[in-house]
Amino acid sequence: MLFNSIDFAIFLPLVFLLYWFVFQKNLKLQNALIVVASYLFYGWWDWRFLSLILFSTLVDYGVGIWLSKTETKRKRQALLWTSILVNLGFLGFFKYYNFFLDNFQEIFRLFGMEFRASSLEIVLPVGISFYTFQTLSYTIDVYKRKLEPTKDFIGFAAYVSFFPQLVAGPIERATNLLPQFYKSRVFNYGQAVDGMRQILWGLFKKVVIADNCAHYSDMIFNNHMDYSGSTLFLGAIFFAFQIYGDFSGYSDIAIGTSRLFGFDLKRNFAYPYFSRDIAEFWRRWHISLSTWFRDYLYIPLGGSRGSKFMQLRNTFIIFLVSGFWHGANWTFIAWGFVHALFFVPLLLMNRNRKNLEIVAMDHLFPKVRDLISIGITFVLVVLAWIFFRAENITHAMEYFAGFARNPLSMPEVRPVLIFTFLAFFLFIEWLGRGEQFAIANLTLSWPRVFRWSFYLIIALVCFIFSGQEQEFIYFQF
Repeated sequence: MLFNSIDFAIFLPLVFLLYWFVFQKNLKLQNALIVVASYLFYGWWDWRFLSLILFSTLVDYGVGIWLSKTETKRKRQALLWTSILVNLGFLGFFKYYNFFLDNFQEIFRLFGMEFRASSLEIVLPVGISFYTFQTLSYTIDVYKRKLEPTKDFIGFAAYVSFFPQLVAGPIERATNLLPQFYKSRVFNYGQAVDGMRQILWGLFKKVVIADNCAHYSDMIFNNHMDYSGSTLFLGAIFFAFQIYGDFSGYSDIAIGTSRLFGFDLKRNFAYPYFSRDIAEFWRRWHISLSTWFRDYLYIPLGGSRGSKFMQLRNTFIIFLVSGFWHGANWTFIAWGFVHALFFVPLLLMNRNRKNLEIVAMDHLFPKVRDLISIGITFVLVVLAWIFFRAENITHAMEYFAGFARNPLSMPEVRPVLIFTFLAFFLFIEWLGRGEQFAIANLTLSWPRVFRWSFYLIIALVCFIFSGQEQEFIYFQF
């Protein structure tokens, strides 16, 4: 079920009404409703894969219970590895089986040998990478004694399958979200209104920015041999805004929807295209995934401790694994590798934690130095996105080679309407860069008539472009 669909527009109010007006006095029934609604939400796509979520839920719930009953280190490690192997086993089979098989065959061919094996027609379950990491965080934190294992199966099932963020995040830690299912929730009008504003802005990002940019980025990437270098660079910029509007838009809708039900989810984006270096970009892009890798992989590997070589090794591991997490294609690994290369100079000069504060926080305009840094960082990110968008490495290399064709000419594609929307979007994001989302407090001081006119205009524009109903990019991950 898509957030930008008629189905969801009917589903959400019905669940909201049942949640607050029928089951509001019974926490267990509210949690049970969330489980039923979440399974319906996910099963709307393909009911067969509900068994994967249920099995993962049962395994990690059981592992948590057993961890609470044993103090033996070897048994605890065995239980932890049971959870890791089950969850990553499902992920590896559905997402990476054919990738490894194909590359294994290629290695044999390089040595003049023939290895025959049939690829499988595997359908990738939507959101498997997200809920797999979410359940893993629970068992790892219970194993490390950072979290008490739960005995409430319904509450745990609600945590694993919570429909707003089930298929594309944010990836919620059990330490943050799970306890919220055990506390009585009272309807908060201010929280709900704030959630509606975030949903509205998320829909604008997806329907108006991402989907319209997608039309032109797809056209240019799919016909890259026919365009000049300037047009190819413009196509990469369109994709940069497509993926940002698409993914951060989903996160905004997920967080806003959660607030309607009394939950606070982790922030997932913090205006990454206003970053002044790559390190700052990764502190602001897909925050729930980058912090997951930091806490469960980077720090256990040694983090920033040790020699520069060890720091560089750990950095490359993190970026390569992050790239591979996104998909079974060498393009994603190349994307991660390129970002690791971008990160190296900052690490060597100890400048990777230089820009921690919000740019030009107390000023309307940034300093010239900051503006130049933002521009350079954005260009580097755009160039890396080419690997992410390309069908394969050959496609990416051909796209880069195409930059040499009339790079200074006027682009053949000049959609004035999209440029206008992008200018408006960047202006609003810049004004709201200090808030959780761009329009959180932007209009609160305005007269009511202007405030509601602003919301209605955004809603109207979203409605005008809503017929496309394109899937979110991160559904494939």
